[in-house]
Order: sequence, then C-alpha cells, then structure tokens
Amino acid sequence: MRGIITDGRAPKMIILENVCGALSSHGGKDFTAICNAYIEAGYNVGAMVLDASLFLPQSRKRLFVIGVRGDIALPAFLTTCQPSALWHPAGLIRAHGALPGKIHAHWRWWALPHPPKRKNTFADLVEDHPEDVSWHSPAETEKLLRMMSALNLAKVETAKQTGRKMVGGVYKRTRRDEYGRKVQRAEVRFDEVAGCLRTPAGGSSRQTILVVEGQRVRSRLLSTRETARLMGLPESYRLPQNYNEAYHLTGDGVAVPVVSYLAMHLFNPIMRLHAPAADRAAA
Repeated sequence: MRGIITDGRAPKMIILENVCGALSSHGGKDFTAICNAYIEAGYNVGAMVLDASLFLPQSRKRLFVIGVRGDIALPAFLTTCQPSALWHPAGLIRAHGALPGKIHAHWRWWALPHPPKRKNTFADLVEDHPEDVSWHSPAETEKLLRMMSALNLAKVETAKQTGRKMVGGVYKRTRRDEYGRKVQRAEVRFDEVAGCLRTPAGGSSRQTILVVEGQRVRSRLLSTRETARLMGLPESYRLPQNYNEAYHLTGDGVAVPVVSYLAMHLFNPIMRLHAPAADRAAA
C-alpha cells in the first residue's frame, strides 16, 4: 500500500480485517503500530468490531480497522462523537484509550445504523442429507453424550422438551474433573447460533453438531455446504470437492453479509464522495 501511495495512486480507503485479539496482542503494541501506519500514510483511522451473529447464525466477531485518506471531507452521518456499544465493545475502547495522543487526533468513531433482526437460526441451515459427511452411528453419538458433564447433559434434555428440531454445536475441551484430573469433555450450546468457524487444522477445529428432535439425538460433522451458508455464501457458490479444502476456504473467510453491510452504510458512501480537484486531474 505504501508503494501505491508513493506512486500517486493512494486509495480513498484501506480496510484491514482481523481477529479481535489484534487489539491486545503484544500488550496493544500491534494495534498501535497498525493505527500509526495509517496516520504516517496520511489517513484518518478508526475501528469497529462486527459479530456475524447479527446477520447469520454464527458467532464470529471480527475487527475491522478502517482508514480514510486525510484529504477527504467526511459527512457527519458517517462518524459519531462517542463510541457505540454495538460496534465498539469494551476491548476496543480500552485499546483506543491506550493509543498515543497523536493517533487520537486522527481517530474516527465510525457510525453504522442498527441492522434489522436476524430471522434464521442454526437449525434452518442444517442439511437432512449432507453429501460430504455421514451421520455418526448411535454408539458414536452415545460416546459423545458420555463425555458431557451434568450441566451439558441437562442442555440436551432441555432441547428434547422444546418440541422442535434443535441443533447444537459440540466442542471438545480439556477440563479438570472433581478429582483435579484433566479429562476431555464434550460441551454443547443450543443458543441457535453456531460457534465460530475455523480452519480445519486440528480435529477440534471442525465442528460437530448435535441434532435433537424429540427423543431422537443424532450427531455428525458440519458439512461444507453448511459452513458456506454460515458465511452467507449463496447455494450456487462452488466449493472445492475436498472436505478440508472447502472447510478451510469458508473458515478462513469473511462473512458476506457483514462486508455487504459495511459497504452499504460506510464504504460506498465514502467512495461516492468527490475527490479534491487535484486528485481528479491526476486520475
């Protein structure tokens, strides 16, 4: 980007996306370095955290650092004087507070409207007959249930009583038992939202789902088409044939509705702003 800027082709915006851990990595030094790089390049900068669960049934919080060229006059509706609880969580506010004063002078609290309420649930996206994964045998599902604590088994029993199909994401964790020994536990969530998709580097990175319909309980891995749906990709999107490759593609991606929402309410309005006369002449 510095090379493009030096070449006289500085873009109006530079947007970086990362996990929220970037706010606190190396004691906040990484975030400070990112913001400082924007300012040194002649950009005003701000950041937002968007959770894909506002748009899709997947818990996926991501940090967006958005820089706008300093010579562009921003209309008032694109920024706010104070952080928003929805887009600027406590971790971001803390990271902002630790920034040097020179960065504060170029900081912008970006504004977005509140999105409409999400309509679909995790269960709506789950396939009855997936092509690339098989349902576990009853014995395998029973083994998974035996790995659950009393608290998680109670969640399964509650799901049975709802009278509708419930889909929970299962995660294997190492916990200590009542004797202090480390044991592997299966933990389930039935909040109608999938856990954050990850790349399939390890077995625990591939989500197992538990489907409860009355007294019937089944389990299997998440299918790749389901991962695509959780990222907001259309049914026509062609996925790699290999399971791990397809899972890596979706797990390492950016949720489509999140970026579309940012584009509609922030990126596109900025792109439509008139550039200074000198810039138009250069173009």
